[in-house]
Amino acid sequence: MKYLLNSCTQAHWNMAFDEFVLEKADFGECVFYLWQNAPAVIIGLNQSAYSEVDLQYLRSNGIVLARRVTGGGAVYHDLGNLNYSFAGPSSLMEGAEGWMSEALKKLGLNCERSGRNDILVDGRKCSGYAKRLSKGRMMVHGTLMWDVDLDVLTKALAVPGSKLQAAGIASVRSRVANLKDYLPAFGSLEEFRSALHSVLADGDSALELSGQQLKEISQECETKFGSWDWNFGHSPAASFASSKKFLCGSVTARYNLRHGLVEKLVFEGDFIGLRPAVELAPHLEGLPPEKLPEALAALPVGLYFDGMSPEELSSLFI
Repeated sequence: MKYLLNSCTQAHWNMAFDEFVLEKADFGECVFYLWQNAPAVIIGLNQSAYSEVDLQYLRSNGIVLARRVTGGGAVYHDLGNLNYSFAGPSSLMEGAEGWMSEALKKLGLNCERSGRNDILVDGRKCSGYAKRLSKGRMMVHGTLMWDVDLDVLTKALAVPGSKLQAAGIASVRSRVANLKDYLPAFGSLEEFRSALHSVLADGDSALELSGQQLKEISQECETKFGSWDWNFGHSPAASFASSKKFLCGSVTARYNLRHGLVEKLVFEGDFIGLRPAVELAPHLEGLPPEKLPEALAALPVGLYFDGMSPEELSSLFI
């Protein structure tokens, strides 16, 4: 199978690359490419950025959030992960979901496809994939965990209070597998990548995108895939509630997020303050959650929640 080369590790650019190959780079045949991202969480097309990941952890650890053009769940990428994409005319993509598992078997991995989109080894997940049909073309792309940092993966994908957070790293390790533990013949990810590439290419040659095509990808990265509107504003409407105890009493913040903006914010609890908290909510509605700390810093929070600092109230929000 012919292939493309993509050495970029910037998540937003790689999401733009995927969409371009799916929708515009029509070679008249199927192609594949292997690629990597620096630390990033990639959410599915239909997911809420605010519901699926721990955004505070991502911000604190310099992990990028990006949205892809396919459905499915959130995944964590780092340079211990290898990603793959197959794309081509839909008429030639029959069985494409199984191409990667067959390639892995040729490398000596005893793996199997399971469920709707997983590849398992020894009953543990080592890969997940997603697919999309567009304009008579189809893409199947997925992850291959070679030596992913499972501790970071768990923290990045565990929204506070979620089942994944409660399960912890030990549970995650029992359910997922890094392929380096099952393919000892390959001493590094680079060796594994080279061998996998050879199996998939099977002697075929590389295809190249033109300078103009690469420029279009960069433009889409900047205007779409790297934008707040795509990664956060595209999130479906969702409701949130967060509660904590402070010196002024217990406080619960209930609010909706619509197109990534706060609406219908209500403060509840047995807290005390000089002014009713209902007066504070309108100053925060219409803002994205990440802008709330800045907004609260300019407001007299202590009047509504006796003795509370803006930083403490900010901790109730994503």
